[in-house]
Amino acid sequence: MDDERTDATPDPAKRLGEAENADVTVEVDRVAVDGTYVRVSSVGEPGDRAFLLVAGLGIAATYYERLAPHLNENGPVHALDLPGFAGVPRFRGKVSIERYADAVEKVIDDLRLVDPVLVGHSMGTQVVTEVAARRPDISDLVLISPVVDSHARTVRQSAFRFLRSTLHEPAAVRWHGITAYALCGWHWFSKVLPRMIAFPIEERAAHVQARTLIVRGEHDAMVPRDWVRRLARVFPYAVLREVVDGAHSVMHAQADAVARLAVDHVAGRLPDRGVSSLQRVRDDSTASDLSRLGPREAWMLVKSRFVELLGMAKNDDETLEAAKSAHAVAMADGDDLPVDPADRREIVDEVAPETRKAG
Repeated sequence: MDDERTDATPDPAKRLGEAENADVTVEVDRVAVDGTYVRVSSVGEPGDRAFLLVAGLGIAATYYERLAPHLNENGPVHALDLPGFAGVPRFRGKVSIERYADAVEKVIDDLRLVDPVLVGHSMGTQVVTEVAARRPDISDLVLISPVVDSHARTVRQSAFRFLRSTLHEPAAVRWHGITAYALCGWHWFSKVLPRMIAFPIEERAAHVQARTLIVRGEHDAMVPRDWVRRLARVFPYAVLREVVDGAHSVMHAQADAVARLAVDHVAGRLPDRGVSSLQRVRDDSTASDLSRLGPREAWMLVKSRFVELLGMAKNDDETLEAAKSAHAVAMADGDDLPVDPADRREIVDEVAPETRKAG
């Protein structure tokens, strides 16, 4: 944490903390792990069953900024910045998916979470799968864009598929990615990348007892349909869903749909027609979130985003808390505006393996 400020020192955190209607608070804490720490951004009151969110390679918990508020309606949400990402100090020595899983387990134990719903995206799916394989008490697992396809485990193949997926990502997701990778740095990114590509998630999946939901975006070349079907067959229990028009970062661009799927999965409301059934859902409401914001909320979003980046760069949790809270307030104000019911429609459409190619 930075030294205390004087009255003459500019304090963007304080200004953001005084935002109008600041009735949404994001708390930022640290859990010490293995010579460094995990940054935990939390929203919601303790007591209910928690969602624990783990982002992908090089990515900050900010990627979950649109998903978390929807999950928060059903319990507290804790989003993690792992060592080496989002300005958090790196591990010393060798790094592995298993070591990241150790860090997530430490968070679960330190926060005294009882049977949290583990949610992972991209490399985060490997981490939470490893945690669930070790902990038979975990009863629900949500894997969003699980990697890496066992038929394409090379750096070249993964890079090519990732670039294909980015063509279908909105500008906001690309901006998040650029800033997150800049904070991560090429040295650490290149150190973790081979570990992600080599990790055999399907082998660990066989040891998972949790009920598992696997979600992919329609245009996610990193996570083709054939791969998620093969992966799902290894889990003792898994259901598959594909979000129409989504890509690799589907939990941001189509957050409403992914949140509904996660909540319905935990509640046991998702119909299961077997792992060969890849049912599709549509949600057009998240894409219009920003267009529903007024000028004040839009300005608060832009301002809070830059202040958050400043907080990450300076390793200043107070600034991060204020920025994340202001961002949540702005998004909540926008969500209060009327939404056309047609924008929240869901379609159910099975994709037959023999008639459609992998995305």
